[in-house]
Amino acid sequence: MEAYVDRYGAGRIWLAVVGSLVALITLAAIVFPQRVAADILWHYYWGPVAADAQNYGCLAWNGGSPTECGPNTTGPEASPGYTWQSYAGYIPTLVLMLVGIILLIKHLEIDRYRAGFYGLFPFMLFGGALRVVEDANVRALVETGEMQMELPWVAALISPFIYVTVFFVALFAVVVSVWLDRNGYVSGYEYPLAGIGTAALTVTVAYLGYFAATYELASFHPLIPTITLVGATVVTAVTYGAITRFAPDLNRGTGFMGAIVIWAHSVDGIANVIGLDWASAFGLGYDPKHPVNAWIVATTEAVLPASVVDVIGAAWPFLIVKVVAAVFIIWVFDESIFEESPRYAILLLITVVAVGLGPGTRDMLRATFGI
Repeated sequence: MEAYVDRYGAGRIWLAVVGSLVALITLAAIVFPQRVAADILWHYYWGPVAADAQNYGCLAWNGGSPTECGPNTTGPEASPGYTWQSYAGYIPTLVLMLVGIILLIKHLEIDRYRAGFYGLFPFMLFGGALRVVEDANVRALVETGEMQMELPWVAALISPFIYVTVFFVALFAVVVSVWLDRNGYVSGYEYPLAGIGTAALTVTVAYLGYFAATYELASFHPLIPTITLVGATVVTAVTYGAITRFAPDLNRGTGFMGAIVIWAHSVDGIANVIGLDWASAFGLGYDPKHPVNAWIVATTEAVLPASVVDVIGAAWPFLIVKVVAAVFIIWVFDESIFEESPRYAILLLITVVAVGLGPGTRDMLRATFGI
């Protein structure tokens, strides 16, 4: 294997692998249109996205002309959200993309990886905010009967494709920032990188504010981001403080990045608790779209008496799970990982934060603007 890498280059091998997989999947979909294109690709991947974009609770394949599920529709049916089957495809794809990013960073000869972690932080918030733009698109469809952005373009703002969209925006920002740094325009590439991400986030949130002010079905609930952000900060302070005092060795590898990991997943946990248990207090109502959320809610409702659930809710264990998972990740990323492969370790941490902060920001902003 090393001989092939030395001869052809890791980047070319990666491109060849990705190209071969795309070609193989495309060929299989053409040769087996029902088994592959309909029963797998559409059923678990494109169908949920199309259903989400058109505000359908259920979308049927219907012989290749998808329409809302009904007594006369045929073929596989898809609903918005994720499934265990879709996870089985998304997770290997994510790993493959991470390998590609590592190779790109190596090609650009980027060092000071921790600075890049902080520079990319605004993009993790931007991804969640951008997802709410698609939610606003659905809200516009409900109110006016027309979408502001049609399929297939709107799919770029729906999970999981939105991760690709944000990736390319971040990639552009990284290339520009590295160029500015190498040519002496800035003292570090992380500063323009964070600036571009912050600008993208500001424009997106400003648009959401404009949407909430101009559409009757939207609204503004400033108490929601206040509770979410303050709550996440308190949870992080308590958890990180406990680690620093009672188990300092646990955080020697990640340093302050560990606090950001905890904060990101606390935002996701609290936003879910508010959205699933307490949104009704603001005149809103949301359902869990991830299997893990749904399983936790269902388990809590099955274990605790209904009278107790009515008082404390059923989604709060998700916050505990998120914090415990964040602490476990910090423990795994010890000093040896950063010494042996700092580039890989930082990229994985960025992914960990994005996986928590992206959905958490989306849930928080969606409820904030009543979308």
